[in-house]
Amino acid sequence: MKFLNIVNGVIKFILGFIFFAFALAMSLLLLNFNDYGLTQFGDTTLVIVSGDVSATNYNKGDLVLVETRKLENLKEGEEIFAYRVDEDGFVNVDIGKVGKVYVEDQAVSFENGNAYASKFIIGTPTKTYEKVGSILSIIESKWGFLFIVLVPCFLIFLYEVYALIVEIKYGAEEE
Repeated sequence: MKFLNIVNGVIKFILGFIFFAFALAMSLLLLNFNDYGLTQFGDTTLVIVSGDVSATNYNKGDLVLVETRKLENLKEGEEIFAYRVDEDGFVNVDIGKVGKVYVEDQAVSFENGNAYASKFIIGTPTKTYEKVGSILSIIESKWGFLFIVLVPCFLIFLYEVYALIVEIKYGAEEE
């Protein structure tokens, strides 16, 4: 019986450790949102490709790591990502090839004619992970955070309160 208690304790510890490590990682992703609602660690931004992107290199649900670069280092024909803010305040991500770089005006134009100020330039893609963006978008959503982190934490809290009440009422188990 003592062996089963030890195995039970080890399994609970491992599952608890995995859950709280995942909750910590999720919180770090959410705490590192930039002003445009994307996760950014230093010069690397995590861009989730949504369905309205018309790029042949990326599919819906892909996660693209985009590295910020200075305007002086951008070259014509290079693929870059940029923020586009609608009149309603919604932020979208545009993908295009650099048409011309205006260093003195701190702006870049795409080959299709769209122009972006340097503060709206995300950067150039460095690595793509297929279908990981779909999972990350669920994890980073408010409903995902609620059901993946907050509800389980609340249930763990309730269980611990119940265990405390039982121990106070009936006393500790004797060996």
